Amino acid sequence: MPDLRSADRALERLEQQGYRLTRPRRAIVAALYQAHSWLRPEDLLARARRTCPGLGLVTVYRTLTLLEGLGLVRRIHVEPGCHGYAPAGLKHGHHLVCRSCNRVLEFPGGEDLRPLIHRLARRTGFVVEDHVLELTGRCAHCR
Repeated sequence: MPDLRSADRALERLEQQGYRLTRPRRAIVAALYQAHSWLRPEDLLARARRTCPGLGLVTVYRTLTLLEGLGLVRRIHVEPGCHGYAPAGLKHGHHLVCRSCNRVLEFPGGEDLRPLIHRLARRTGFVVEDHVLELTGRCAHCR
C-alpha cells in the first residue's frame, strides 16, 4: 500500500518553499511515492501520464531536480550511465538496492565516514563536499 502521507508531506514541503502545486508536479510526486522501488525518469513519466496525459519528460526531469534539491528524493545509481529516483525518508540516508527486484531500502547515514573522507582528501587533494553510499545485492525475498 502506498504511503500517501509521504506524498502529501512532499507536496506540502513544495508549497511551503513557494512552489506551485501544478497538476504535473502532483502526478509525478504521486507516481514516485506509489512505486515500491526506484524509478527511472522514463518509467516515472509513464506512470505519471496515467493521471496527467500531457506530461513531458523535460517536466519530469525538472521536477526530479527540484525534489532532489529539497531532499525529498534521492538519486539511485543502478547501472553505469543509468540512474533512477526513490523517495527520501531520512534527512541523511543511504540505500540498499536489490539487483533482482529493484527494491530500495533506505538506512540511516549515521556512520562516521569523516576519517575515511579525510584520508582520501589528503591523499588525492580532492575536496569532498558530500557523499552517497549505495550497497547493491539481493534482498531477502530474492535470495
